[in-house]
Amino acid sequence: MCFLQKLVRKSVGKNARPFCSAVVAAGGASLRMGGVNKLFEPLLGEPVLVHTIQVLADSPEIDEIVVSARQEDIVPISDFCREYGFKKVTKIVRGGDTRCESVYNGALAVSEKAELIAVHDGARPLVTEEIIRRVVNAAASRKAAVPVVPVSDTVKIVRHGVVVSTPERRELYAVQTPQVFDAALLKGALASALEKKLFITDDCMAAEALGVAVAVTEGSPENLKITTPSDLMAAEAILRERNEKK
Repeated sequence: MCFLQKLVRKSVGKNARPFCSAVVAAGGASLRMGGVNKLFEPLLGEPVLVHTIQVLADSPEIDEIVVSARQEDIVPISDFCREYGFKKVTKIVRGGDTRCESVYNGALAVSEKAELIAVHDGARPLVTEEIIRRVVNAAASRKAAVPVVPVSDTVKIVRHGVVVSTPERRELYAVQTPQVFDAALLKGALASALEKKLFITDDCMAAEALGVAVAVTEGSPENLKITTPSDLMAAEAILRERNEKK
């Protein structure tokens, strides 16, 4: 039996709702935020990371949360979890020099009961329970799933300052998180990517490198990743509008 077959041999569809652990990737350097940690920036009075963890904590699809963070951020994140009563957060682990290493460290720390692992960016505080539900359900039957949104802009492939081609826009999608995988599959894919020194910008790429077919589910333009100060302003506007509708 080949390596990939061993990874996907276990069936996660045998239970109505498989145990799902969330790994929050919170180890970024926030280089485009002017030197401040974007995860600690206030968003309607509460840190960005608090909003992110709150949605995961409220989701019935998520059974536990492991945060992978920079060493210097472990204590303040622990303080947040105590202050806001995030009982689903079971561990806060030290991340690594790359996203792949950080997520792998988090994946190794999840409960032995975990059948699925949902990897979510700490800087995506606007994810909804509906997005989480759709992608977790898809991963339960398909082993790997990611939320996507269609690309609205025309995209060009450029080499040496010159346009060389224009991909068909209807086939282009922007990938979001949480990205959800069979637990053994994700650990094996990340270990393989680290061993091969692959440069990956999302966890889906590690699974793709093993030849895994990754299902897609509906994301949302509002599920934005806070990278710049303008993203923070946009997130505040979205949250205010959501609060007004409650």
